[in-house]
Amino acid sequence: MKLLLSISALVCCSAMLSAQGKLSEDVQRYVKVNSARVVLEHVRVIDGTGKAPVEDQNVVIENGKITAIQLGADVKAGANETVLDLRGSTVFPGIVGMHDHMYYIARPNLAADGSSEPPLIVPQMTFTSPRLYLAAGVTTLRTTGSVEPYTDLNLRDLINKGELVGPHMDVTGPYLEGSGSPFMQMHPLKDAEDARKTVAFWADQGATSFKAYMNITRDELKAAIDEAHRRGLKITGHLCSVTYPEAADLGIDDLEHGFWVNTQLDPDKAPDVCSKAAGGPTLEKMDPNGAEAKALIEKLVSKHVAITSTLPVFENIVPGRPALSKRNMDILSPPSKEAYLFARNRRYATSKGNEAQLFRRDMDLEVAFVRAGGLLLAGPDPTGNGGTYPGFSDQREIELLVEAGFAPVEAIKIATFNGALYMGKQESIGSLGAGKNADLVVVKGNPAQKIDDIENVEIVFKDGVGYDSAKLIESVRGRYGQY
Repeated sequence: MKLLLSISALVCCSAMLSAQGKLSEDVQRYVKVNSARVVLEHVRVIDGTGKAPVEDQNVVIENGKITAIQLGADVKAGANETVLDLRGSTVFPGIVGMHDHMYYIARPNLAADGSSEPPLIVPQMTFTSPRLYLAAGVTTLRTTGSVEPYTDLNLRDLINKGELVGPHMDVTGPYLEGSGSPFMQMHPLKDAEDARKTVAFWADQGATSFKAYMNITRDELKAAIDEAHRRGLKITGHLCSVTYPEAADLGIDDLEHGFWVNTQLDPDKAPDVCSKAAGGPTLEKMDPNGAEAKALIEKLVSKHVAITSTLPVFENIVPGRPALSKRNMDILSPPSKEAYLFARNRRYATSKGNEAQLFRRDMDLEVAFVRAGGLLLAGPDPTGNGGTYPGFSDQREIELLVEAGFAPVEAIKIATFNGALYMGKQESIGSLGAGKNADLVVVKGNPAQKIDDIENVEIVFKDGVGYDSAKLIESVRGRYGQY
């Protein structure tokens, strides 16, 4: 069988080829390319290392691996081979989403004035989220806090078996949270021994990372860190009761939300207790060129603490920022769409007037952190809260990194290679090269010149199988926030 297809004319073959035989019928319906050998012909390559793009290349995929990246040439397709003419398109590594949830935050009986009834609940989006991630080019993700950890573990395994569609998953255990959480689905830790036992139990169940949360104490955090490290696992944190310097000294591996939630300079900060403003005063005082910011960054870099940038979730608190695009609105269930519009309208009524300045300050601190040698990761915190959604918001994170001051190829590196490096998987994912997993994204256009082209996803390859982005998105239209 000979196939020489343009991207617009590509259709999935009815005959199931070698690798596709491992996929269920439910997964196969979203497959666009699945041959033993695939050639992406005359494509621009952004390899994920931060290097400049290379024009007119042929990328060769065989049995789930990249076997060659070489000068572009016309190729005649042989038996069990697919050749795609990709002139005008760009290939870059699959996104490694480092703050990507599988749930949605719901406020019962939410009203236009922002009021709602208790309890705050967190329903799982087990159907829509994996499809949206993969459709947008996220081929590997870290759940970064689970509210249904058994669900996430089983989902990961079913995806790996080819029974469900979605990205590779690093499943974070349940939130390691102290008392006073607004989320009733989280277990409140009793003490340091409870923290250690929780990490041990969920590591035994198959969790591969952990996340400390806002009300954890220093003793509990230290116990969790030590147990995770004893098992060769890493732990990150969205902290408030513990400051960034304290967490770094305790041995944490990663800190979430850029520099927004560091509370070290908050005037009412007490040991092991969240400050009322939860980091706002500290961010306001942290001049990137000032002594306090430089000392903090030096400590984080010297102790090899990564920072995860989650710019989209904070963009949505800034009045005047762009509204969600039609493609975002189209995936939402009616109640989710209404909740987003209520929240967007409330921005102006509740604005303190400094949100834009704080947003810029965090961007500048993230740039300073990287320039000082820090490892910056990327993920949008897509919980629906304020307008952040799986996949689309991962793309938006990359666009906002460019707005922050990174070159497009740097931003792509942060969202691909850096995540792989943090996870210890840089030899297999996160960049493009011979011998690497064929986890890559094909987009129309040139994101190195126009970063918005990162949204023009046509095919997403995971393990050498090419998935149809448009079909995946269509399958969840109007459903996110429902299931």
